[in-house]
Amino acid sequence: MFLDSTATTLLSRGAYVQGLGYGVKSVTIATDNAAQGLPTVQGALLLFTSDMGVLSAIIESALVTEYKTAADSVLGATLLARPDSRHLLVVGAGAVARSLIHAYCTVFQEIEQVSIWARRTKQAEALAASFQDLFCPITVQTELAVAASKADIIATATMAREPILCGDWITPGTHIDLVGAFKADTREADDKLMSTGHLFVDCFETTVTHIGELMIPIHSGAISFEDVRADLYGLICGTAPGRQSDKEITVFKNGGGAHLDVMMAHYITSTQ
Repeated sequence: MFLDSTATTLLSRGAYVQGLGYGVKSVTIATDNAAQGLPTVQGALLLFTSDMGVLSAIIESALVTEYKTAADSVLGATLLARPDSRHLLVVGAGAVARSLIHAYCTVFQEIEQVSIWARRTKQAEALAASFQDLFCPITVQTELAVAASKADIIATATMAREPILCGDWITPGTHIDLVGAFKADTREADDKLMSTGHLFVDCFETTVTHIGELMIPIHSGAISFEDVRADLYGLICGTAPGRQSDKEITVFKNGGGAHLDVMMAHYITSTQ
């Protein structure tokens, strides 16, 4: 559920996962907060037991998102990106971008170069400087088109409402991880990229009919529902093929989902 005002959006969603319980997460998204030095996204998740419905935990949403979003993206990349991927480009320089860099560099230990691009270059520079102990070079890029053409994996984590990543820039064999768009009127990739890349999602039910990244090009006719080849369930179970060649451009839409919030909340509370 979305509630919108002039400057802020309230997003609330819930799910039940058998054996784990019920979860309800509510967050506000205020895009102008960054200019004030405040987090763009703020909120909390309530976790309830499945048997008695007892409130068992209140978890800051940033902690859930830090683990969940990066884990979802990197799982998609392990199934779809080329195993020999060496260059990671992260588009955006917020909290999600930070967690993506940590996760990708932990799982893809063959990465030799990390690049960051953000509309606010100083923010990108600050993020890069915070990774002084990274095992490979990390640089800030000022020309997104050039950086995108040289990357093996591109992960976007922005608040863009209009496409910022163009299909004309992408080299064959690249894996695209689209993270930022979460509403019906938001997207990060243009029609060319969506129509030429082979499309995958984390979960059909929480992405295809809910998020602008897919809804907008489907509505315009640039792609169709049938162009979305598989979600993580199909890829993991082997009922749908993933990457078929080293020249294929794979596009993965990480839409999140309340079921993942519950899973991650359970993980967080069980490890404390």
